[in-house]
Amino acid sequence: MSGKCLSMIRELCVVLALWVSGTAAGQITKPSRSYVDWMVTTDHADRTYHQGEHPTVTVEAYAGGRPFEGTLFYRCGDEMLLPEGYQQATFHDGKATVDLGTMPQPGFRACDLYFVVEGKRYKELVKVAFDPTAIQSYTPMPKDFSRFWKQTLKAAERIPLEAKVTRMSKYDSDQSAVYLVELTVGAHGRKMFGYLSKPKDGKPHPVLLYPPGAGTRRIVPENIYSDQGFICLKIEIHGNNPELPDTEFNRKRDSLGSYIMMGIEQRDDFYYRDVYAGCCRCVDWLCTLPDWDGRNVVVTGGSQGGALTVITAALNPKVTALASFYPALCDLLGFRHHRAGGWPQYFRPNGSLSWPVTQADRIAAVLPYYDVVNFARTLTVPGFYNFGYADETCSPTSVWAMLNVITAPKTVEITPTSGHWRFIEVNDRSVSWLKHMTGQP
Repeated sequence: MSGKCLSMIRELCVVLALWVSGTAAGQITKPSRSYVDWMVTTDHADRTYHQGEHPTVTVEAYAGGRPFEGTLFYRCGDEMLLPEGYQQATFHDGKATVDLGTMPQPGFRACDLYFVVEGKRYKELVKVAFDPTAIQSYTPMPKDFSRFWKQTLKAAERIPLEAKVTRMSKYDSDQSAVYLVELTVGAHGRKMFGYLSKPKDGKPHPVLLYPPGAGTRRIVPENIYSDQGFICLKIEIHGNNPELPDTEFNRKRDSLGSYIMMGIEQRDDFYYRDVYAGCCRCVDWLCTLPDWDGRNVVVTGGSQGGALTVITAALNPKVTALASFYPALCDLLGFRHHRAGGWPQYFRPNGSLSWPVTQADRIAAVLPYYDVVNFARTLTVPGFYNFGYADETCSPTSVWAMLNVITAPKTVEITPTSGHWRFIEVNDRSVSWLKHMTGQP
């Protein structure tokens, strides 16, 4: 066979191989959409009803573009107090509908549902509100609440802050410079650390405190607020330097154990007492910075940070505005009254935080001094509030119980489908709101 024929055969083999490869690749190309398309809706778009009404939930599902025919499993009940067993409904032409029942008083009903397609479970939690603006808190106001916190703050203010500020240029953005801050915020050398992010333009700016969510994990610097024109202090609350090596940091955090239970049976010893006072002292320090604009002080955070946001704004008169997301520590006695309470869900039936009756009574007497509801009663500054109805950590019942006692101006934005998180679009609106409140363009 001539060399020319061999060359032609090799070229033909290459073309054939490429065609086969392309054909095989086409057979296993990643699809551009899910095999199962589905959507959950309620008969009221805002998922809000009046007492006595019967909300319905409709699940619409398609498998490979065909209406799903199968079984919907669901259980309905009062929020966070659902029955164990599931009921069943049948999909017809891709749709299944469930009656959530009703409530004779303000509150939330929930529906936990799922269906299975080819071995894969698709699930959703739906919650609907019944006259939520009429939900009342179970948190009593102690007669000496104001005196207790005034004394606590005065004691903290007598301790020099002894601020140590270290430049951390490795965390800079184009617009912001970052520093590590160490503050003494309480007795026995109690510390708080934080990352201070400042605009590089050298101009006066509002200051912003950014308290953390729950847990003892390491905080990391963020410049999202400083890039928007705020001098931002993002703090941790446990006295652990976030720049420590992992081994030492983990040893310190492990020593905290379950801090939400530390000292909880004694009003003066509860762990959060120093935390609340420490957040106020961080605001005091921010107001000593030479590039503070001298007027505007804001606080923002989510979950535990959302709670600390409201508390700090209530305790420290320097604060001028707040933005709180799905705040924890609201209406903490809710479960004692057979209604959903706020995180950490003290007294939840069959939960991890349950005690003998006498111990529970002592704890119930302490918690009103730390419940966000009682701080919200004293708020005087405007606030932006956002949370979702599908939140299983900080119940919307508990958040509404807190919101309903606020007499200060409030902007409330509900995202019914969100859980214990926020949409980026909503966070952007909160930043715009804070900028408006502080007179920034």
